[in-house]
Amino acid sequence: MDHSSHTPALSRRGFLGKAALAGATFQIVPSYVLGGPRAPSNMITRAVIGTGGMGMGHVTAYPKTLAVCDVDRNHLANAVKKAGGDVKGYSDWREVLERDDIDTVHVPTPPHWHALISMAAAQAGKDVYSEKPATHTIAEGKALVDTIERYGAVYQVNTWGRGRAYFMRKLVASGLLGTPLKVCLNPKYCASGFKIKQWSGKTNLVPQAVPAELDYDMWLGPAPVKPYHPHRVHRSFRGYWDYDEGGFGDMGQHHIDPIQYALGKDDTGPVEIEAAAPWPQHPDATGLWGTIWMRYADGTTLTIESWEWGEKTTEGKPLLEGPNGKYWGGATVEPAGLLEELKRFPDPPRQQSWEHAVKTRENVHGGKPNVRQAHRSATLLHLASISVRLGRKLAWDPAREEFVSDAEANRLANPPMRGPWHL
Repeated sequence: MDHSSHTPALSRRGFLGKAALAGATFQIVPSYVLGGPRAPSNMITRAVIGTGGMGMGHVTAYPKTLAVCDVDRNHLANAVKKAGGDVKGYSDWREVLERDDIDTVHVPTPPHWHALISMAAAQAGKDVYSEKPATHTIAEGKALVDTIERYGAVYQVNTWGRGRAYFMRKLVASGLLGTPLKVCLNPKYCASGFKIKQWSGKTNLVPQAVPAELDYDMWLGPAPVKPYHPHRVHRSFRGYWDYDEGGFGDMGQHHIDPIQYALGKDDTGPVEIEAAAPWPQHPDATGLWGTIWMRYADGTTLTIESWEWGEKTTEGKPLLEGPNGKYWGGATVEPAGLLEELKRFPDPPRQQSWEHAVKTRENVHGGKPNVRQAHRSATLLHLASISVRLGRKLAWDPAREEFVSDAEANRLANPPMRGPWHL
């Protein structure tokens, strides 16, 4: 991370950072607990970095939102207007992190910025609420986990599904379905779908002049320099491997994260990944895929079908199936007697809110995934995308978090960043 242009004076944030480097043990708490400026006194303040379409949903009225940041002057002006009051706008996110009156940093930037900004925010003594996907690469996820935990920050990702998977978690934990389990994800079970066609990239972009309001170099950040075209930035950036992983990068963690939770696999991942997709894939623009298959070490299988390419092989199949029963979503199970048997088993731990995690520092059973949980579910997105890009089956070691004897795949798991940015 490059901070050469900023040398803040020693402050609460600076003290905590120096203590961590010295090996001290501490726990970050919101600034209002330490008597920092606040009105009302129990308000958790935020800065929002990235105020485009998704980011504007994170911008609340001043003084809950104290700062907003964007590299597009038009986006920034809209965010300042929405927050009102004495909110301050910034064009460089590093300046936001120098403020001691901000408790939490929301990161709804494009995904290629998520990890770097989240890590810097934790180092600055802030808690982090990131948009999905948590990371853009597997290497970023490993570095993110290390940084968040080293600095004692609370971190969550804004995914939708853990609450919906609460019943499914109880069903799996009971063992009533037997093993091995089969999970089937398709548009029937994912109301939003995966938006594979919607966020496919274009392969015939003609370079255009960068708009005056956009700092394109800062927008690119750690991504490779490519000639500017409006389809590369803002909403449609998802169609390019440099910034996201197509529609699956956009929507996938919403659907994959609750499955990881329901299966009790928040601390692991599959050992085998394969994809059915047109090949070769374009090196710059994301494209279509039909089905992704994953297998875990215990024999559990996960089939993800987009219904955007190829045959609909999962149509009519249950969401979850074991040798002793099936689960169709909601509270619909077969045989019906499973529901009565399930009453004998304890409920999973109650899910907690982001605000609860920030105030209590308890962040294991959140309604949104913490950093380890989010890294593991984002990893499944990256594994799938790498299989699509390489056009072949991959072997993955979830303990070592690396591909088995596969240098080509491991390079895609840890691509270089454009200087001066680095993990």
